[in-house]
Amino acid sequence: MHPDDPSAQKLTDARPTTLSDDAVSTERTIGRHRAPEPPRRPLLGSTPVRVALATGVTCCLSLVAVATARGNDDTSRTVEPLAEAVADRAAIADERASRSLDRDVAPARILPSPTATPTPAPTPTAVRKAPKKPVKPRRPRPVAGLDQAQMDNAKIIVDVGVEMKMPRRALVVALATAMQESNLYNLASDVLPESAEYPNQGSGSDHDSVGLFQQRPSSGWGTVAQLMRPSYAARAFYSALNEIPGWQDMSVTGAAQAVQISAYPDAYAQHEDRATTVAAALTA
Repeated sequence: MHPDDPSAQKLTDARPTTLSDDAVSTERTIGRHRAPEPPRRPLLGSTPVRVALATGVTCCLSLVAVATARGNDDTSRTVEPLAEAVADRAAIADERASRSLDRDVAPARILPSPTATPTPAPTPTAVRKAPKKPVKPRRPRPVAGLDQAQMDNAKIIVDVGVEMKMPRRALVVALATAMQESNLYNLASDVLPESAEYPNQGSGSDHDSVGLFQQRPSSGWGTVAQLMRPSYAARAFYSALNEIPGWQDMSVTGAAQAVQISAYPDAYAQHEDRATTVAAALTA
């Protein structure tokens, strides 16, 4: 049929001028010229969804706050009875302590200062060594046929002479005199019982003569106690020798006799050689 045919045109005019909703939907779906779909709004952009999310967050925060409040309430309930119990115990302790009038006061506790200088450790006490015992001087070895006691007395005579700065010849004169008078022994006297009260190495009976040089207290040489000391007797002899003019030029016998004024002036000469040997040994 040709489109210009009137009948065709009538048929066309007989069609409804408006399409139903179903026809439009069908045409949009299956038609060749399908209309574009309207844009979709995002889910979170929807107002109802936003309201729902806000409501949910508010509920969650409310639940957390309630739980926290309950936890704090429970903690405070637990702490309060504990504090009350500690206070009760302290009150009981104070009450018990107050019942005694003679209780000891507890010393205050001193806390160390953070800036205080630390106390140095005590230095160990040094071990004190026991004082050494004084060393006894070595006894001289006897020479010239003398025994140890004679040699000890000879050393005293020589030591006193050296101390007084007497020459070697004076030492020989003094040794020869003591050899003749007492044979170099410190003798007491049977005439003077007092002399036996002091250390001695025998006794003699020549008047009141005592000691190494047989000096007599009655002649002014000294007291018995003094003359029984070998060092005092030797000093007294050297002092008397120094008072004799020119004794250095005299023989050993002459010098000894000038001091002793003995009844046997020539007796001292026999001891000169031994006295010289002993003096040399003790001054070497």
